[in-house]
Amino acid sequence: MNPDKKGRQAVGNAFSKHSYRTEKAAVRTNRPPRPKTKQPQADACPVYRDCGACQLLHLPYPKQLAQKQRAVEALLKEFCPVKPILGMDHPLHYRNKVHAVFGIDQKGKPVSGIYQEGTHRIVPARRCLIEDEKAGEIIETIRKMLKSFKIRTYDEDTGYGLLRHVLVRRGFATNQTMVVLVTASPVFPSKNNFVKALRSAHPEITTILQNVNGRNTSMVLGQKEHVLYGPGWMEDVLCGLTFRISSQSFYQVNPVQTERLYQKALDLAGLTGAETVLDAYCGIGTISLIASARARTVIGVELNQDAVRDAVQNARRNAIKNVQFYCNDAGAFMVNMASRGETIDVVFMDPPRSGSTEAFIRSVAQVKPKRVVYISCSPETLARDLKLFKKNGYQAKEAWPVDMFCGTQHVETVCLLSKLHSDQHIEVELQMDELDLTAAESKATYEEIKDYVLEHTGLKVSSLYIAQVKEKCGIIERVNYNLPKSENSRQPKCPPEKEAAIREALGYFHMI
Repeated sequence: MNPDKKGRQAVGNAFSKHSYRTEKAAVRTNRPPRPKTKQPQADACPVYRDCGACQLLHLPYPKQLAQKQRAVEALLKEFCPVKPILGMDHPLHYRNKVHAVFGIDQKGKPVSGIYQEGTHRIVPARRCLIEDEKAGEIIETIRKMLKSFKIRTYDEDTGYGLLRHVLVRRGFATNQTMVVLVTASPVFPSKNNFVKALRSAHPEITTILQNVNGRNTSMVLGQKEHVLYGPGWMEDVLCGLTFRISSQSFYQVNPVQTERLYQKALDLAGLTGAETVLDAYCGIGTISLIASARARTVIGVELNQDAVRDAVQNARRNAIKNVQFYCNDAGAFMVNMASRGETIDVVFMDPPRSGSTEAFIRSVAQVKPKRVVYISCSPETLARDLKLFKKNGYQAKEAWPVDMFCGTQHVETVCLLSKLHSDQHIEVELQMDELDLTAAESKATYEEIKDYVLEHTGLKVSSLYIAQVKEKCGIIERVNYNLPKSENSRQPKCPPEKEAAIREALGYFHMI
């Protein structure tokens, strides 16, 4: 997962993976100096000392992997075994998303580059060892075009100027390229000629957008967008499927390692084709659609409307019909599922860098999946959440570090959790009448009752209606079967004809 993914529902946060410098701070930071002895990779980067994005670039790649392995083991060893880290064969120029900041330097001249770590000081960078080289060329072309088109770059101190950021996304498998020009004003002089000149220099560009962000904010993207050229989105291929990607949708920045990550996640899930799977924080549906070939049904839940729109289109584009997407909070969605008596076999979760929440983890436990596959870009928050999962009846079984962000200190981890065995239980004392009622309730499932009613009366009844009638009949309800979706909502009452049909079914199954 990309560490700049703030919940993936926060519209407009399109910071690059290695540029989450979002707080306005002092121009210089107190971070320790870089090692004086550097390897050729660090020597090849002219801004290595000033930038601060690639904290491990001075180390040979095997030593980078060893350092990340030790870090993950130190945090997770108390929970489960940590398997060997999955590294990359060619750990350079892997980033398919490149973000450049445009501004004014100390002499008042236009400058483009990246924020120095922990500051809003722009470090000029024309060549980055971890970013796609073609994206860097496009940004350099845009910088050179500004003078001839009399376009001023944005000054954060005064608020004057037009061009604030440029975001380039590349489809490595499709060679499609998206360019997003972030401006402080919707007025873009000579924009048609600007677009024509940019495409003439780079015919590989397939779509260009103008994103308007006039706020005094650290967010890169604003909420208003205009398509200047092309469809306004691009496509890429991942794990054999084609995905549509909008400017504000989350998409992993290292497609080579993403395929390894998702393959490992699917292997840990142990899907056989018979499972109902829930993909929380599903984004544009990558995990949902890739898992669909191995599952009976997949449900994807995501708050970002643009991402959900892309996910629906991606399902159609790949002719996948056993996946449903919902624009909702994943935790609330699962609580509602549990209140209807529904369960899930496997939950995939890929939360933001800040990790999950106790409320979300409790909601996972309510739908009672046999397995949870947790994809995390922060071992620290993963360790915290594993403690919460254990409190809610789930035990970590194994964890696999994956080096998604070579040259940096960040590491992705995929972890398998499974429900604790029934021998870890709490003893309670039950009265005989309670035992009888519990036994009565177990004689038929909700689905069996629904099927009986439909077959004998032609009526369709919900789990909620069945729960209401069972309560009237004195049959003990399990926790949360009958909870409303919100405190202020009114629950529909079971109509008399359906209540009579449900009572008939309960009598047939000797439950009343």
